[in-house]
Amino acid sequence: MPATKNAAIHNKEKKTNNTYLNWLAAETKTMWWHDSADPKELQIGLDRGAVGVTTNPVLANTALKANRELWAAEIKEVMAKNLPAAQKAEALLRIAVVKTAEKLLPQFKASKGEVGYVCAQVSPLLAGDRKEMLVMAKRLHAWAPNICVKLPASSAGIDVIEQCAAEGISTNATVSFTLAQLLATGEQAHAGAIHARENGIKPAKSFATMMIGRLDDYLVEVAQDNQAAASASDLQQAGLAVVKRAYAIYKERGYETTLLVAALRGTYHLTELAGGDLILSVHPSVQEKVMARELPHECGIDKPIGDDVIRRLSQVREFVRAYEPAGLKPAEFIAYGVTQRTISQFIEAGWKGLESYK
Repeated sequence: MPATKNAAIHNKEKKTNNTYLNWLAAETKTMWWHDSADPKELQIGLDRGAVGVTTNPVLANTALKANRELWAAEIKEVMAKNLPAAQKAEALLRIAVVKTAEKLLPQFKASKGEVGYVCAQVSPLLAGDRKEMLVMAKRLHAWAPNICVKLPASSAGIDVIEQCAAEGISTNATVSFTLAQLLATGEQAHAGAIHARENGIKPAKSFATMMIGRLDDYLVEVAQDNQAAASASDLQQAGLAVVKRAYAIYKERGYETTLLVAALRGTYHLTELAGGDLILSVHPSVQEKVMARELPHECGIDKPIGDDVIRRLSQVREFVRAYEPAGLKPAEFIAYGVTQRTISQFIEAGWKGLESYK
């Protein structure tokens, strides 16, 4: 979107401050985070009611390329050091994350740590390496008071989440697409919080991401290949079915971890989850779809997915693996199809882009 048009829309919204996103944040239990590290978009998101920011290697790489002039001094300083590739990538990632964290710090302080978090993701190359992920998580945690460390919802990543929780480090499980991953995150973060309290440490905020649209995209391909009877409408509700089931179980078990729904594909993901005590991560492109429509100010979280829809979706084995509590064993988390696809994207389009940044 051109900068002048972006500014005009921003000024118009500031005058009314009555958008669907503002309503969602102010009038329901649902909070939402801005899904971008680009500073040109951030203030608009904050004015619309965002109380956190999601970043990942791809978003950070994109933001750095788009803001060379704005962050010129910091980028030049990193490039002058001629660091090894991995250290260079981390140093560049730090620029995008810390600059964003500075903008959210007033929220974080005013809320006494309830909101205002910015995510910093460990290298996707470490998805199975417990030792190195923990070491890196501690480094990222030290960048700013309001950093939330993103770790993959692999078996190794969730083990590290438990260790971080025990040490009072805020975490967000990412690359997560299944109920089994969400439940494992809730359980192990809870175990870590117990250890923290036993050692006199205040438990940190814990989040479990469900990449809802990525699961839907994956299941569309699988269903087509398998010639399953599930319709396009059914498949559009697959991720919602997993989230709603996870939400009910989280409430039943009393997990301290908050569900965070990311990779939204359209306004239907917001309207169907509105009112839930959860967080939605909304990319600026989806924000614009929301702004372009008059959406009903109604809560949809308690609206069930139809039994007939679940029955048809259950003909797709990969949906069953995502939807059932025991659909995947922890050792299978990292090998699930869309998990591998997403880790590969984070490496190729994100981390390697930071390593080769010029």
